[in-house]
Amino acid sequence: MLLNIVIFFLAFSLVFYVLFGGADFGAGVLQMITRKENRDEIAHAIGPVWEANHVWLILVVVILFMGFPKIYAVLSTYLHIPLVLLLIGIILRGTAFAFMHYDAIKDQSFKVYNRVFKVSSIMAPLFLGVVVGAVMLGRIDPDATTFYDAFVAPWLNLFSFTVGLFTTCVFTFLAAVFMIAESRDLESRQEFIRAAKWLQVGAVLCGLLVFGSAYLYDYPLLSIFLESSIAIICMLLATLSLPVLWYFLNRGSTLFSRLTVGFQALLILVGWFWVQYPDVIHTRDAHLSLHNTAAPKATLLQLVIALLVGSCFILPSLYYLMKTFKGEQFRKENI
Repeated sequence: MLLNIVIFFLAFSLVFYVLFGGADFGAGVLQMITRKENRDEIAHAIGPVWEANHVWLILVVVILFMGFPKIYAVLSTYLHIPLVLLLIGIILRGTAFAFMHYDAIKDQSFKVYNRVFKVSSIMAPLFLGVVVGAVMLGRIDPDATTFYDAFVAPWLNLFSFTVGLFTTCVFTFLAAVFMIAESRDLESRQEFIRAAKWLQVGAVLCGLLVFGSAYLYDYPLLSIFLESSIAIICMLLATLSLPVLWYFLNRGSTLFSRLTVGFQALLILVGWFWVQYPDVIHTRDAHLSLHNTAAPKATLLQLVIALLVGSCFILPSLYYLMKTFKGEQFRKENI
């Protein structure tokens, strides 16, 4: 029972980080593929809540550290390089965003901050996906004798980077759909709609690249998916929802567009989680799962208490934050 509660909070945090933190990362990438005039709209959209979304990532790290210490140890040891690059991207992105929009003096440094913001917005989701790809591929070798074999080979491969590319594309796709409702004029809205459509196509192609690159490394990812009825249902529903999203985009139904793209992202996560569950990390000689790496019951009990008590503060606070800065916008949306 205690373990199931912890797993629920872990999954819950991952979903919310992908939906909200992912869209924030994607907003930085979106600046690179849309008009310069849209930059202020994007900054206005993410400004009030961009930092709060990292609460979910912190929660994931805390749950792994306390509830599944062996998984945390393997991740932070053998994948420390992409994790450090991920954290550098997050830090640079936040710093650049703050200096861009809250610096008292607007000079040439603004251009530097803007470039750093864009590059780090790609860097963070790319290496987040690289870490996910590395734990799936199973090239982590605890018995490795060289630095390259132990700390580089597990993640420096085509499969991990295609997962990173897919993650970046999905995050940018989320941002484009979310930004439609934030647009202040028809031209900007139409541009975000076009971007959302192209990014949806790009996400599908990147997903196919993930399966193709898995085949090159003898990782039967497609077979694993096809052996799971839940994963097949998730893939079918995600595919069938593609024309539904286009319909809502063409109609300008911003709320239903957001709900549909959120549903698609949820299906991707559920499908991935289901084919992995209960495993989290595949190494060359073992599978680290949420069951065989769980902390003792006494530790899990303390973690569950902390999560339940913390939820009583975090969830209402985030709701109040969203209502304060986004509530009026939601009421004005053209559903």
